[in-house]
Amino acid sequence: MARNALGERHVVRRLFQLYAGLALYGASSALLVRSGLGLEPWNVLHQGLSERTGLSMGVVLTAVGALVLLLWIPLRQRPGLGTVSNVLVIGVAMDATLAVVPDAHGMAVRMALMASGIVLNGAATGLYIAARFGPGPRDGLMTGLNRRTGVSVRLVRTAIEITVVVTGFVLGGTVGVGTLLYAVTIGPLAQLFLRVFAVPGEGSTVVAGRTPRRAILRS
Repeated sequence: MARNALGERHVVRRLFQLYAGLALYGASSALLVRSGLGLEPWNVLHQGLSERTGLSMGVVLTAVGALVLLLWIPLRQRPGLGTVSNVLVIGVAMDATLAVVPDAHGMAVRMALMASGIVLNGAATGLYIAARFGPGPRDGLMTGLNRRTGVSVRLVRTAIEITVVVTGFVLGGTVGVGTLLYAVTIGPLAQLFLRVFAVPGEGSTVVAGRTPRRAILRS
């Protein structure tokens, strides 16, 4: 009985972490948008597509996530609750935050938004991945290509992110110092927060040591 009760509490905590992490991820990405100093790789693409289509970034993020999820079929990847929730929640949270946070004026405010966005994004990554409900669609694409092609995760990830950044920049997405800082800090931040938010006693398989790149959520 006690063991079952403990297991139920862990499930509740994991569900809370999943949805809190996804909502925070969308909100933190919105802060980077408002800073105007550069976005995460995939959001450079999302912003570029948003500029071209007139759709909100959240809607574009959701649509791209759904399309990427379709690529899992030939890669024989299996989505989990976290995968589907990723597609549905992050875009909504981003648009909601963009609706209430105005454009930043003044370099000090912009830098504060950029720094807050990056740190909160790391916390969101730790929350979401430590919940262990399945990878996001973009992470699944990366690991699926790794398994099917034999190319290392690092090379697959690098190729994908260079492609989306260049494409997004050409379409009008923002690349700047925030993009660079995100690239060099998100790994250590994710590693830190994966340890902070690890669910105890669950035999977690979350990688929080040598290879955090395999676990990082990419919206």
